[in-house]
Amino acid sequence: MNYIDVFLEALAAERGRSEKTLIGYASDLTHADAALPNGLLGATESDIQTYLSKLPDRASSIARKASALRGFYKFLMLEKIIKTNPTKNLELPKRARPLPKLLSVDEINLLISSAGDIKNSTRLRAMIELLYASGLRVSELCELPMTAILGDHLLIHGKGAKERMVPMHNGAILALQKWLELRDDPDSKYVFPGTGKTGHITRDGFFKLLKKCAVLSGIDPTHVSPHVLRHSFASHLLSHGANLRAIQTMLGHEDISTTQIYTHVLPEQLRETMENYHPLSNKSKEQQ
Repeated sequence: MNYIDVFLEALAAERGRSEKTLIGYASDLTHADAALPNGLLGATESDIQTYLSKLPDRASSIARKASALRGFYKFLMLEKIIKTNPTKNLELPKRARPLPKLLSVDEINLLISSAGDIKNSTRLRAMIELLYASGLRVSELCELPMTAILGDHLLIHGKGAKERMVPMHNGAILALQKWLELRDDPDSKYVFPGTGKTGHITRDGFFKLLKKCAVLSGIDPTHVSPHVLRHSFASHLLSHGANLRAIQTMLGHEDISTTQIYTHVLPEQLRETMENYHPLSNKSKEQQ
C-alpha cells in the first residue's frame, strides 16, 4: 500500500489542503522515501537526521521537508501503522522571515486617487479600496462572488475551504456601490467580471493596473503589490490599537504566529502602547 497517497488523501479530505500544498508534500515525501536507506516506513530517528543534514543548506527547504515528514509520521502513528515516530525529537531549523513591505496611509490615498486616471477607474478604485479595507488576498478579491456581499460585510471563502466575515468601512462600501451601478455584465456571478476563461478579472490583470497606479502616484512600482496592500492593512490596524486576534481573523490566518510578524514592523508604536497601557510601566505610574 502506498501510504504517501493515503496520507495525501487524508490531508485533502480532512484538512482541505490546497492542490499546491499536496503536490509539494508528495514531492518531498517521495524524495525522502527514495533517499532513506530503508524507505519512509523503515526509517529510524538517525536516518531522518542524516537525510536532512545532507540536504542543500537552505533553511526554508529543509524546514519544509521536515514539516512534511513530521506530518506524515504523525498520521502513521494515529492510524497505528507504525509504533515509533522517528521525527518525535526532530528539531526544525528556524526560518528567517523577511519583514513585509508597507505603504503609508498617504501612499494608499495616492494610489486610490490615481485609480481615477486609468480606464475602468471605478472598478479599480473599488478593488483597491476593498483590498486595503478588508485585507483580502488577491485571489479572494479577483474571484469575489456577488453572493459574498452581505451589507457592510463580506463573506470570504479562504484557504482550506474556511469561511470568514470581514467588515468594510464606509469608503469601501461607497466605492463598491459605485462600481456595481456601472458594472457592465449584470449576469456575471463575480463582482469584478472579466472577459477571459475564468469569468473574472485575473490576478495579473489587476497587478498590472496597480503598477500603473503606482507610477501615476509617484511611488516606486517595485514597492507596490496586492500583498503589500494586505500587509499595510494589517500593520495600520495594529498601529492604531487593533487586537492581534481580530487581525488574525480578518486576514484568515490559521495560526496566530503568522499574524505576529506584524508586531516586528511597528516597534515604536508598540512601545508607546506598552508605556501607555502596561500596569507596571513608569508612565502609567506617573499618571495615577
